[in-house]
Amino acid sequence: MTELYSRKRIWGWFFFDWASQPYNTLLLTFIFGPYVNDLLGDGTAAQSAWGFGIGAAGFVIALLAPVLGALADTGGNRLRWIWLFSALYVAGSAMLWFAAPVDFSLVTILFFFAIGLIGMEFATIFTNAMLPDLGPPEKLGRISGNGWAFGYLGGLVTLVIMLLFFAENATTGKTLLGLAPAFGLDPEMREGTRFVGPLTAMWFAVFMVPFFLWVRDPRAHKAPPGAVKKALRDLSGTLRRLPSSPSLFAYLGGSMFYRDALNGMYVFGGIYASGVLGWSVVDVGVFGILAIVAGAVFAVIGGRADSAFGPKPVIVICIVLLIVVAVGIVTLSPTSVFGIAVAEGSAIPDIAFYAFGAVIGAAGGVLQSASRTMMVRQANPNRMTEAFGLYALAGKATSFLAPLSIGIVTAATGSQPLGVSPIIVLFAIGLFLLLWVKPDGDRAA
Repeated sequence: MTELYSRKRIWGWFFFDWASQPYNTLLLTFIFGPYVNDLLGDGTAAQSAWGFGIGAAGFVIALLAPVLGALADTGGNRLRWIWLFSALYVAGSAMLWFAAPVDFSLVTILFFFAIGLIGMEFATIFTNAMLPDLGPPEKLGRISGNGWAFGYLGGLVTLVIMLLFFAENATTGKTLLGLAPAFGLDPEMREGTRFVGPLTAMWFAVFMVPFFLWVRDPRAHKAPPGAVKKALRDLSGTLRRLPSSPSLFAYLGGSMFYRDALNGMYVFGGIYASGVLGWSVVDVGVFGILAIVAGAVFAVIGGRADSAFGPKPVIVICIVLLIVVAVGIVTLSPTSVFGIAVAEGSAIPDIAFYAFGAVIGAAGGVLQSASRTMMVRQANPNRMTEAFGLYALAGKATSFLAPLSIGIVTAATGSQPLGVSPIIVLFAIGLFLLLWVKPDGDRAA
């Protein structure tokens, strides 16, 4: 194996997924989201506020992602951009410590949350663009799947740490082990749960070290004069040419919708369980462990299926499974599953939601891993960072609409279950648009 495809470089690339996954696992879904629900004391209000906050961050990402990608391809070293956005990730997540129950400012906390989220998403653009340089095309599916699985494991470890030693039950003030939060953190002020922000920041800072030590950008070069102007001109040309690349155009459109729907599931899963089923932060955390374990196992399996059969059939199967789960979530309540009534106090709705979580973890991890290898097949090899900037745009162009639509529908109907119904429509549109996607892109024509 050449130096370009060295094992150490691949493992360094894996460590970005390991380091960054806790933002999704701990902050977006399983710990901080339900904590916001606890603070507001109203599941509908929390779901609406969460939607508006995430939507605003998504809007910023959608505007800047393709421009930054084009600039990186034109104007220099991708690693410098990763350093910059890593700093935003650390600063934004660390500031969530200040989400205290007393004098709680939702606007301020959502602002810092958005800063960290923007840092994570932009750093991901540049690390994803390195995927084609890690190995030959026939092995990229396996590399992507293994990286995603490694990331899931990182999220799992941090979630277990939070549940066992820090995140306290709002009623008892104890962690899952029945202990007070570690380091003498005050359960009355929810300091154990608020530690999720600093833990996420420290985890990222420590585990990005292997990435920066082992990963070198083979495309690094000094920015030429007029790099910004050239980047914008090249991006404009790429956008104008998109309709003449029907497979790439359809894939960007389809992925825009189905990835947005999946993100909606991740972002609102914890708040939904907390508001509809009355789960505590600890309950949601246990649910998260199940989802993450399923995701890690199936990311590896899905990566092998991707390498064997190509990413397109893998993506289609995952979307179908997630549509079924989305219908189940919308029809779930403490007294019904898929619209079928169950006895009051029955454990069946809770068990069903655990099962839904396992499928979301499994299918969601495989879907995201296969989607980035599909992007490699669709993109121009010489404009890979720009392509992943467009891919991020596709993932974010409606990502602010999905949380906003969930927020609006939830506020309008006063119903959390009805509020997440836009997810079903988004998955269906994404699946439909895949009909025009060629497995090996327009280059195969």
